[in-house]
Amino acid sequence: MDRIEAMMVFRAVVDAGSLSAASRQLHMPLATVSRKLSDLEAHLKARLLQRSTRQLVLTDAGAAYLIACRRILDDVEEAERSAAGEFSAPKGELVITAPIAFGRLHVVPITAEFLRAYPDVDVRLVLGDRMFNLLDEHVDLAVRIGELPDSTLVASRVGATRHVVSGSPAYLDRHGRPQQLTDLSGHDIITFDHLTGPGAWKFRMGSSEASVPVRARMTVNTADAAVAAAIAGAGLTRTLCYQLAEHVRRKTLELVLPEFEPVPWPINLVYLQQGRLPLKVRAFLDFVTPRLRARLADTAPLGK
Repeated sequence: MDRIEAMMVFRAVVDAGSLSAASRQLHMPLATVSRKLSDLEAHLKARLLQRSTRQLVLTDAGAAYLIACRRILDDVEEAERSAAGEFSAPKGELVITAPIAFGRLHVVPITAEFLRAYPDVDVRLVLGDRMFNLLDEHVDLAVRIGELPDSTLVASRVGATRHVVSGSPAYLDRHGRPQQLTDLSGHDIITFDHLTGPGAWKFRMGSSEASVPVRARMTVNTADAAVAAAIAGAGLTRTLCYQLAEHVRRKTLELVLPEFEPVPWPINLVYLQQGRLPLKVRAFLDFVTPRLRARLADTAPLGK
């Protein structure tokens, strides 16, 4: 039995949640995945997983063994990267995640520059508004917007972004420009359900916070859709500053109630610190950090 391969199969089954999902990820027949897992349990003389038709549950022995497997496999993978020269020159695949709109507007153009500067590095950029698990999903670096929970991740702050309310000039000419938070009750509202709930928006009033009820005439699931609806005159929307900066400059959108904006959200680059940092990650951090800071500094005073 190849114990390293068996460990990889076991880790894949746990991470994927089922034998069939692991089979697809590993490009390995389902019967082979099942046999290798059974062989591993027989070798260890211990049950690692409780199997049912609906789910797999780690046993106590399986949970402890999984921790050891992850550590061993990480060491093996680092040794392979070192042997391949990943720690002597920037090379190999770099996996990056970022929120959809931020990635499209800022990470994609900077990454294109980076690829020209580092021809031996390939980038897999995954854009999504969910929180990726860097360890389990084998992500090298992520852009995180908002306060960071305590974790083992290393964070490098590159800027901040504001929560802003906007509408098209034509809509505001028809319905009036709100001057107080209570004025929002008379306006059509477009909500972006990833950023805020449809029932209320939170604002800052001096040192306190105010929750203002709003009625959503339209609810969308991407920032781009919220911005497009506002430009079309469907109502007021609330997004992050970078998501509409260009439209404010073009005067297709106008900011309202800037004096009540909440505290800005920080924007960080985060990564795992496990042993030596591969040069491809260090090179990207050194390349992207000053460029992101410059771009975010350019949008920070928007509407102020």
